[in-house]
Amino acid sequence: MTKVVSLERRPQLLDNDFDPDPRHSNLTGLRRFAIEFIFFGLKEARACLFAGLFFLAVFAVPRAGLLHIPRYDVLLIVAVAIQAWMVWAKLETWDELKAICLFHIIGFALEVFKTSGGIQSWAYPDPAYTKLFGVPLFSGFMYAAVGSYIIQVWRLFDLRIKHHPPYWMAGASAIVIYANFFTHHYVGDYRWYIAACVLGLYARSTVIFRPYDRDRRMPLLLSFVLIGFFIWLAENISTFLGVWKYPNQLGAWSMVHIGKWSSWCLLVIMTFTIVVNLKHIKRHIHIPE
Repeated sequence: MTKVVSLERRPQLLDNDFDPDPRHSNLTGLRRFAIEFIFFGLKEARACLFAGLFFLAVFAVPRAGLLHIPRYDVLLIVAVAIQAWMVWAKLETWDELKAICLFHIIGFALEVFKTSGGIQSWAYPDPAYTKLFGVPLFSGFMYAAVGSYIIQVWRLFDLRIKHHPPYWMAGASAIVIYANFFTHHYVGDYRWYIAACVLGLYARSTVIFRPYDRDRRMPLLLSFVLIGFFIWLAENISTFLGVWKYPNQLGAWSMVHIGKWSSWCLLVIMTFTIVVNLKHIKRHIHIPE
């Protein structure tokens, strides 16, 4: 498939340097590996722009807040400013922004449920003016950061998917994944049954990506697992900084349970399913007959 990116949507200042140098087309061996590895890292960093800037704010904003503004409110202001700048700079399109807003709503609804009095899976202990149902509004941007990353990486790496399951099957699995986050408190946790179904659904799916000037391949399921792992690491950092806390972290910080990794992997799959339904991304999806 050919790369389809309109110039008006492409951030020239940031992305022109990612264009491959024709002089490198014949590189082999260690030099080929080195240049592809470097460009892979640079593109990953660029794809994480929203998440990176947001978590930089998490590190930088003191727990007491800034200028008498509570920390959670400062983080909301920062998140909105980053999002507005990315749209203004054409780092994201309006169509992509709509998808990111959907991630925000989905994530915030989950946060309200998980922090409610009858559930209390985790809590946001600090005060804020912008709390709704006990949840700071900035929290939805943490889920939006995952969606932003997947959208950005699609463009930067010229992603294509081979043997993607039919859209209705992928959509149904995403709905079941999201529903299980709520229902497992009442009827049991079926995540491993859902994971087994997802494993079968995406077993043949392959992601084709271009770190530099040649296509590379990897199992799509592996990419879900890797993204979920790095989100789990970010969650450990955030809880260490006290942005939110699990019940076992109220007295002293401890590592987030490794089981949360599986939850994040499933959430990545759900986010990915939303992203592949964007009009300009559907062109790069192959669904076998």
